[in-house]
Amino acid sequence: MIAHGIPIYVALEPVDMRLGFERLGGIVRERMAIEPRARALFAFIGKRGNTMKVLTWDGTGVILVHKKLDCGKFELPKPTRIGDQHIVVSDAIFDVIFKGVRIAPRQPRRRLH
Repeated sequence: MIAHGIPIYVALEPVDMRLGFERLGGIVRERMAIEPRARALFAFIGKRGNTMKVLTWDGTGVILVHKKLDCGKFELPKPTRIGDQHIVVSDAIFDVIFKGVRIAPRQPRRRLH
């Protein structure tokens, strides 16, 4: 699914997964200041963290992929600067995020006796 060598933008704020390609394209224009029909991937995570939509353009039309994890949540990298609304990631990092792999180890739960 990933076209190697194109920029991959990941939104850091959760979005409503009921949004379609037109509204997600509006978010790309407003928050990322990029044209949605640019040769790039735009990834959005749902509010619960277990769904993702990826928006891209293949030269002939818009493609919208919707993925829901069976268990777990998509884990996003930390923003590079305070106030960032999106982050640009490499193909390898996006592949890890898209597969739902945990980036950081879980913190052990504190037991109360």
